[in-house]
Amino acid sequence: MNYPAIRIDKFLGNLGYGTRRDVQAMVAREEVVLDGEVIDFPDQRIYLQPNLATRLAVGGEPLEPLPGMLVMLHKPVGVTCSHRKEEAPLVSSLLPPRWRQRDPQLSTIGRLDKDTSGLLLLTDDGQFLHRVISPKSNVPKRYHVTLDRPLKGHEQAALAAGTLMLEQENKPLLPVEMDIINDTTVFVILREGRYHQVRRMFAALGNHVTALHRDRIGSLHLPQDLMAGHYRLLSDAEKQSVLS
Repeated sequence: MNYPAIRIDKFLGNLGYGTRRDVQAMVAREEVVLDGEVIDFPDQRIYLQPNLATRLAVGGEPLEPLPGMLVMLHKPVGVTCSHRKEEAPLVSSLLPPRWRQRDPQLSTIGRLDKDTSGLLLLTDDGQFLHRVISPKSNVPKRYHVTLDRPLKGHEQAALAAGTLMLEQENKPLLPVEMDIINDTTVFVILREGRYHQVRRMFAALGNHVTALHRDRIGSLHLPQDLMAGHYRLLSDAEKQSVLS
């Protein structure tokens, strides 16, 4: 199989190790090692093979994740998915500093608003991102919803009907699955992602969402042992579970 080749200084720069000048200095200090051999020239080309992360070390440390990484983050309430610094604290502040310098950058797959917690995915794989958010993929997302007032009894049927209209919209919502936990707590499963959809649809039903938490995307569940504000890299199998 023919793998693409890239200059080592450009490759490490794209992974957030610094400018090309920074990487050239690392090479000069003999900090870049491939297969146990020091790389002598910053313009040396390397092949982007899947096992490269196990063969290349920088500064005595394992290589940062290769392009195509997928990160699961347990987003806390109070953190925003925006990239604008004036809206701090940002989701990116929960990640390693080097990851914030990657090119292409890590982007959230969809968003959770500032007051919503739970499962958030980030990736530098643009094709995968668009597959997940595409309406054609029909990826289900499950939310744990806490309501201000008790259910009246009509909500489950109203959401399942696929006829509910949101304020200032002219297209009804797709059918929404709802499982009742108690009279003020439910799970809902969405297959589309309109702006503040869960909050707005319960407002349309005469109620108010007081807490919102996403715990599943596709077949991927947020692990109970992944605490708020923490993250971990996902395997290829877990990546595929997002679409199943």
